[in-house]
Amino acid sequence: MIAIINKEIRSFFNNNIGLIISSIFLIIFGLIQWTQLFNLSIFESGYANMHTFFFIAPPLFMIYISAISMKSFSEEFKSGTIEILITKPISLKSIILAKYLAINIIIFITIISTLIYPFTIYFLGENIGNIDLGGIIGSYLGLILTCCSFSSISLYCSSLTKNQVNALLLSILLNIFVFYGFSTLSSFINISSLSIIVQKIGSQYHYDLISKGVIIFSDLIYFFSISILFLFLINLRLQKK
Repeated sequence: MIAIINKEIRSFFNNNIGLIISSIFLIIFGLIQWTQLFNLSIFESGYANMHTFFFIAPPLFMIYISAISMKSFSEEFKSGTIEILITKPISLKSIILAKYLAINIIIFITIISTLIYPFTIYFLGENIGNIDLGGIIGSYLGLILTCCSFSSISLYCSSLTKNQVNALLLSILLNIFVFYGFSTLSSFINISSLSIIVQKIGSQYHYDLISKGVIIFSDLIYFFSISILFLFLINLRLQKK
C-alpha cells in the first residue's frame, strides 16, 4: 500500500500539470485574500480574521480536489493498468485506501502552505496577536474534514468513467450537491424540524459549526461517515467492474 501511495504522490509532483493546478489554486487564494480584485480582501473587511478564506475555501477546494482526483481510477481504466494493479498481492480495499490517502496527503500539503495567512494576520491587527486562534484552529479542522469528504466523493466519480473530464464535471456537481444542496433544499421546507434534519444531511451545516469553534463528536462522525460511505461505493463499483 505504501508503494501505491508513493507512486500517486510522485506522479502528481512530477507532473507539470499537477504543479500548475496547485500553483494556480494558491494564487487565486492569495488574490482573493490580499488584493482588492474581488472586494473580499482582508483590507476591505477591516478586521484581522480569516472569515473570507474559510468562506471561499470549500468551493475552491472542491474544484481543486476534483481536478487532482479525476485521473485516479479513470486513467487506470483507460490504460488497462487496473487489471495489473488488482493482480498484485494487495487487496482491493488497500488499493482504494492508498489512493485516498495519497490524495489527502497532497491536500494536506496544500493546506499547510496557507498557514502563512494566519501568521501574517497575527501581526496585522491594531494590537499584535489580537486574533481568534481558537476559531482559526476549528476552521482548519473543519476544512481538513470537508476536504477528506470531497476526496472520497471525487475518487468515487473517477471510478465511474474512463473519461477524466467526465469524472471532473461529475465530481464537482456531486460535491456541490453534498455540500450546498441540502442547505438550499431545507430553505424551501416550511416545517422547521424537518428543515433542520434535511440541513444536517449536508456538509455545509457541520462545516459551519466546526468553523465557529464548536467541535461536536457528531460532526466528526458525520465527515468520517461520508468518507467511509463513498470508499465503500468505490469498492462495490470496482468489484462489479
